Parts: sequence; structure tokens; C-alpha cells
Amino acid sequence: MEEKLIAPCGMNCSLCIAYQFREKDLNKQGFHRTYCPGCIPRGKNCTHMGDQCELLGKGIVRFCYECETFPCKRLKSLDMRYCTKYHMSMIENLKFIQENGMEMFLKKEKTTWHCPDCDGVICCHNGLCMNCNLDMLRLNKKYRWNEE
Repeated sequence: MEEKLIAPCGMNCSLCIAYQFREKDLNKQGFHRTYCPGCIPRGKNCTHMGDQCELLGKGIVRFCYECETFPCKRLKSLDMRYCTKYHMSMIENLKFIQENGMEMFLKKEKTTWHCPDCDGVICCHNGLCMNCNLDMLRLNKKYRWNEE
């Protein structure tokens, strides 16, 4: 996991299905998904928040926690969706980075999101490892966290 893959909103882009599909070029294996290199590497300040926040849009702040209105209404709404559907909190990520630093955050993320079978990275959007669980995703392209 790399610092440049931590978006200003607290999203760890390396956990994102669009990033993982790009990294593994999975569309060559019969999938049809949009690829994404991450917010910062593609020159966006934040896919989720950059168009809603002037400070992020202009690159004035690196992380949302640097803003005096942190967490704003938009980030709270996004965070609620990610907590409910994807088992992660952007606000908790940002607070952890603010209190413990990026290096500790990246270590924690590597431990939290590693696949026990291949040591790859688990996707936050579906709970699957794109190395070990592609067959499950082929059977149900909309698979979400432990569905039958």
C-alpha cells in the first residue's frame, strides 16, 4: 500500500474494485469494469469530494481533516454509505492518519485488508480477493460481502 493511494477523503484507493481491476487488468478475463489508478495518481484531488469542496478541488488541503468543517455533511454521508455497504470508514481513516501518521495507517491497512490465503489485498467493495475469489465474482458480478 502506498501513500499516494490514500485520497484526501480517506479512501484507500488500493482497496477499490476499480483500482484492483486496473492493477490486475481483469477485463481481459471477461469482466467489463471501469479502471482507475486512484485519485492522486490520475491528477484528481478526490473523486468523492473534489467537485464538492473548493479546498480539495483547488488542492489547498491534502486531507479533509485539515479543514475546519471536518467532517462536513458530504463526507459524513459518504462515510455512512461506506460503513454500511463496504465495511470501512473514511472518517475513521482520516482520524487515524491525523493521530498516528501515514506510516502507521498504511501498516494497519495492510494488516486489516490482507488476504489470508495469498497475502493479496481484499477489495472493500465486495470483501473478495481479486487473486483468490474471481470465480465467486464471475458467478455474481454484483457480489457484496458474504452474500449467498
